[in-house]
Amino acid sequence: MASHRRPKQPSRTRVTVLTTAAAAAVALSANAANAAPSEKPSKDEVKAKVEKLYEEAEKATEKLDGAKEKQDKLEKEISALQDNVARGQEELNTLRDGLGSMASAQYRTGGIDPSVALFLSSNPDDYLDKASAMDQLSAQQVEALKKVQEKQRSLAQQRKEASDKLKDLADTRAELAKKKKEVQGKLSSAQKLLNSLTAKEKAALAAAEQDRATRASARVDLGNSKAASGRAGAAFSAAQSKIGSPYVYGASGPSSFDCSGLTSWAYAQAGVSIPRTSEAQANAGTRIYSQSDLQVGDLVIFYGDMHHVGLYAGNGQVLHAPHTGAVVRYESIGNMPFQFGVRI
Repeated sequence: MASHRRPKQPSRTRVTVLTTAAAAAVALSANAANAAPSEKPSKDEVKAKVEKLYEEAEKATEKLDGAKEKQDKLEKEISALQDNVARGQEELNTLRDGLGSMASAQYRTGGIDPSVALFLSSNPDDYLDKASAMDQLSAQQVEALKKVQEKQRSLAQQRKEASDKLKDLADTRAELAKKKKEVQGKLSSAQKLLNSLTAKEKAALAAAEQDRATRASARVDLGNSKAASGRAGAAFSAAQSKIGSPYVYGASGPSSFDCSGLTSWAYAQAGVSIPRTSEAQANAGTRIYSQSDLQVGDLVIFYGDMHHVGLYAGNGQVLHAPHTGAVVRYESIGNMPFQFGVRI
């Protein structure tokens, strides 16, 4: 006779696991069904994001330019200090040799105690502090000791100054590397966005930019502006000769430029030295707050933090190095937030 056994029931744990898995699967399916499909950003959205990244890269570039300028200045100052220290040490050695010779001669004639000669040759500072011993020295020896003392103090000060500047230089180089990395990161992100565009979209953006530059150039040719004169005119002419040159961050000519690199190079061709960064150039002359008062060749400062600069080209246009991927060109002042002009 067959035995009738009740079918084995699944364990409570197994039921719970299966139920949870099923619920998760249902939830995932629902989420997948309700999730919006991934959409590629439009050409205009990419353009806006890229322009923002370029602006951030230029801010970092101006900081990088400032750090590089400081590095160059420190290196020159350190070199001069080290040369001075080397010459000063030679002078000190000569003074000590002369002092030692005097002491030796006096000792040979029996006119000076051996301990005094020791003081004279090895530790003039301590010896001078011993006023009771001064009557054992001639006026010539006193004068020689004072010169040694002054030279020692001068050398100590110069060595400390050189040491401080070397530390500052190390900090500046670290800042330079940091800013360079920041700029490269921003530009890399911008390039990735541009690479997401189709060839047709890239061509459309390039055409729009070229059209804008052409229209700006035409407005400059119309004139109707206060003519440049003197060195400002010479600087503007130099900048005009570089129209079409590529923007390269950190570059100051003669074949590529960033914004402040172009303006500082242009004025250098006119025989005028101005600071390297846009922020420093903002304080290099008389500020002009009304656009109607600008003259061709004046510097034009943009953005609240003054991270961009160009040269006034007349008729509401500026000649500048815009950003990576662009070239030196004319552009309407209205395309950027104008702050003020600077007359050098």
